[in-house]
Amino acid sequence: MLVTDKLKSYAAAKRETMPGVEHRQHKGLNNRAENSHQPTRRRERQMKRFKSARQVQRFLSIHDPIANLFHLRRDHRSVADYRTARAQAFDIWAKVAGARLAA
Repeated sequence: MLVTDKLKSYAAAKRETMPGVEHRQHKGLNNRAENSHQPTRRRERQMKRFKSARQVQRFLSIHDPIANLFHLRRDHRSVADYRTARAQAFDIWAKVAGARLAA
């Protein structure tokens, strides 16, 4: 089964490439697939600022692991745990980047 939104070009492409597959067009049926692509979409938006795909790949290969240090979900932690995790992230970043923190 192929699930897409209601864009008309999907039906034409499906007829040409997968004629024996059931095709469902619905506004909300493909939300799981769309949501799973959000990190990819975020990376694509960032790519618009670069001159080449190679330059983007070099940047994102190091950006994503570092960004994950600082992307903490507040709804899964208490305030004290969140502050501790943020402090640890900044300490790790200072060590990696060689920065000195003013105490």
